[in-house]
Amino acid sequence: MIAALVSPRAHAADVFAEAESFATHGGWKLDTQFIQQMGSPYLIAHGLGQPVADASTTVDIPEQGTYRVWVRTIDWVRRWDASPSPGKFELHVNGNKLASTFGTESATWAWQDGGVVELPKGSAELKLKDQTGFDGRCDCIYLTTDLETTPPDVSDVLSPWRRTQLGLPETPVTKGPYDLVVVGGGYAGMASALSAARMGCRVALIQDRGVLGGNGSSEVRVWAMGNIRRGKFPRIGEIVEEFSDKATKSPGTYEEFGDEQKEEIVTAEPNIDLLLNHHAYAVKMKEGTESKEIEHVLALNTKTGEDLRVSGDRFVDCTGHGWIGEWANADLDITDKGRMGMSNMWRWDEVDDAPEFPKTPWALQLNMEDFPYPRDHHGQWFWESGFDIDPLGDAEAIRDWNLRAVYGAFNAMKNGDGAADHPNAQLTWVAYIGGPRESRRLLGDVVLNQEDIVSKREFPDGCVPSTWSIDLHYPKKEFADKFPENPFISIAVHDRRVDRSYGYPVPYRCFYSRNVDNLFMAGRNISVTHEALGTVRVMKTCGMMGEVVGKAASLCTLNDCTPRDIYEEHLDDLLELLELPGKARRSTPSATIVIPDDAMEKAGPYGPMPGLDPEKLPGIVIDDRQAKTTGKWAKGQGLKGYVGWEYRYASANSGATATFQTKLKEAGQYELQIYSAPHENRATKLAITVTAPGQEPKTVQINQRDSQGGAIPAGKYFLPAGAEVTVDFYTKDSGGTVHLDAIGWVKQP
Repeated sequence: MIAALVSPRAHAADVFAEAESFATHGGWKLDTQFIQQMGSPYLIAHGLGQPVADASTTVDIPEQGTYRVWVRTIDWVRRWDASPSPGKFELHVNGNKLASTFGTESATWAWQDGGVVELPKGSAELKLKDQTGFDGRCDCIYLTTDLETTPPDVSDVLSPWRRTQLGLPETPVTKGPYDLVVVGGGYAGMASALSAARMGCRVALIQDRGVLGGNGSSEVRVWAMGNIRRGKFPRIGEIVEEFSDKATKSPGTYEEFGDEQKEEIVTAEPNIDLLLNHHAYAVKMKEGTESKEIEHVLALNTKTGEDLRVSGDRFVDCTGHGWIGEWANADLDITDKGRMGMSNMWRWDEVDDAPEFPKTPWALQLNMEDFPYPRDHHGQWFWESGFDIDPLGDAEAIRDWNLRAVYGAFNAMKNGDGAADHPNAQLTWVAYIGGPRESRRLLGDVVLNQEDIVSKREFPDGCVPSTWSIDLHYPKKEFADKFPENPFISIAVHDRRVDRSYGYPVPYRCFYSRNVDNLFMAGRNISVTHEALGTVRVMKTCGMMGEVVGKAASLCTLNDCTPRDIYEEHLDDLLELLELPGKARRSTPSATIVIPDDAMEKAGPYGPMPGLDPEKLPGIVIDDRQAKTTGKWAKGQGLKGYVGWEYRYASANSGATATFQTKLKEAGQYELQIYSAPHENRATKLAITVTAPGQEPKTVQINQRDSQGGAIPAGKYFLPAGAEVTVDFYTKDSGGTVHLDAIGWVKQP
């Protein structure tokens, strides 16, 4: 039951109820994305065109009387002069509908007058009744016997009036101090918290949603990209692998993102205090010191409205938007125009009895030619907008424009020129949580740029392998002309000069603020240029940043020093920790490190080997990566049972060649084996020439099409000790595609 407040004004009584604190949310969803813009979490009726179940609660009416009812809400399409209002809802008090229909008046968040109601003293039921299923919104409800009073603007987070109505104490409850306070529970935040906790730090992890994973959660459903466990420090990424999704498409299914598994992994760490449903909204800086340091973070409980102060020695900004850095006056940058935007992905399915989809005159008016057809039932990443719009102040408008685009597209499929082809189509999922790509970037001692990455500039603290191409998004011209003010379909432009196997080692100095002495950052708000962000921003790469930050934080705690001091005085210690398995742990930063039995096997510089390990096969096996090739060879991993990381293939008569060179230590009779996966297009007359010192070259033909997989015998050869043997593959007259995987020399008894 939500308590009432008797106002000090003479003869006036007030009742205040936050929608997010309703006892039952019904089908309404909790939206916390835009607290900084409009002041509060709110409930949204995200029903995809079908009204959602009621949200309800009970309040205390302090005295009998006539109450004016105010509801803080928004007509979310009015900013574009669109109509009619899609997000209509009613408020019922004690079972009686108020005269007003809400969500119909203001283009901004504002109080809407609900009229007056007679109420007896005691409990009263409030019920939000959605009318459309199209994203009606309610922030809070205010009842007062002062019939002439209009409640004040409450767009500031925990504004004084709202704080008074909630009865919050002047001094928030304090948690901590912690060794590390992590703000943001996406891949970067989870990995930061896990890494620091396993190295003995006391950690608070603050996440404004009810689930972890950020863009990689079931709420947004972006599959995690970026190669891990490779490069200079192939142990980095082992923590990410523990919780990373296994989605086969993007957007994937709810189950593929493993929300519960992510939470279980975090809560299993005794050193982590997980604060779900807490939104950090401000910081307090330390006073009376020469250094510029954060003392604590203020966080709002997004369900109860309660205030919390979380203190720590060091902080890591994993908010994506760089909010902690902004409030701490950290040096930062933001690209004025041409930023990457926000995506809201969606899915439709075909069912036997598809419900009618209401017509959407308030959505973008689209025909089938105005958008790429959502093949395989998916509206993918390229449903993206907001390129030249303020990604922070106008974030809600960007999300809402995306919703108008999705609903307009599906209206075209169901009610427009696509209706005849979609009688069984049903809209089954639309992300109301946006997936942003770019906003603020906090500046460190190194600001990484595109040239650094493509030229492979070496830094002594290079550590996190970035393997994604420099992938920047722009409006796709063929779909931009109709809505030039905010195109909603994007195209990705790639600079593919990034090393996608070994990766470019991003330096540690990109992961801490250059002017806030106890602030780390991990994720898409690290110290890079707009162009460099195109490669480092994908989730698994962001998670690896968190792993490095967590280990660096443990050294800060051990040595009572700043993040910069780690580079200047303790870099060797950090690099040593980066060699540890992800599951290595210690109880405190000074305790002995323990490596558990279930630690992952160390990967190589090109990542975990997906194929057969050459060292575990008979004889001496040489992988195709060690062959010298000429001509055009494609790489593949589709045919399983290959050796090493992949195989290669080239067309018959393409002129491509490959040469393996092997030095055998012992003299003896050896059988040459050719590793090949069977396929109907394989070479039937693959020519292989073996050349050894003092012997005439010998050419044999191999029929790869008859292979059952594994090794094909290619003759026996007596070879002297120390002999350097050459095996050449030719595509001329091969009779099919030449498959190049590995060769083996097996000594005969």
